[in-house]
Amino acid sequence: MTIAFYPGSFDPMTNGHLDVLIQALNVASKVIVAVGIHPGKAPLFSFDERAALISRALSETLPGEAARVEVVSFDNLVVDAARQHGAHLLLRGLRDGTDLDYEMQMAGMNRQMAPDIQTVFLPAGTSSRPITATLVRQIAAMGGNVDAFVPKAVLEALNAKLKR
Repeated sequence: MTIAFYPGSFDPMTNGHLDVLIQALNVASKVIVAVGIHPGKAPLFSFDERAALISRALSETLPGEAARVEVVSFDNLVVDAARQHGAHLLLRGLRDGTDLDYEMQMAGMNRQMAPDIQTVFLPAGTSSRPITATLVRQIAAMGGNVDAFVPKAVLEALNAKLKR
């Protein structure tokens, strides 16, 4: 069984994240979606909310695949968290060359710390390349329409959270 570890903040999950997750299910038997918890940050959604939104978005998009995905939290080095979950693939989505430059550095450092874990880059689809969770939060907070950027479950949660 090939287990892949897909780390991120997912605050909130976007269509870009979902695109990468769908691709991940084509390369791994099981995907661990790992929500990073950073004590110094104040996320819009709690871990439990993010986990539920990820599960709902996947169930709405690929109902038969939900059993192959597990959502966990982590607050340590990504390679250590991946090992704790038995993953040998570390998945990273790429939107553009800027992401590639950053992710190559991270992949190099991770390889030094954990040569047994292979980083796999998955390119974002053309429709999801410009999407970032930060921009989604900003647009939504300013009353903008983000329905093209997030799964339906996330849109509903954003509207409820921002009382729109």
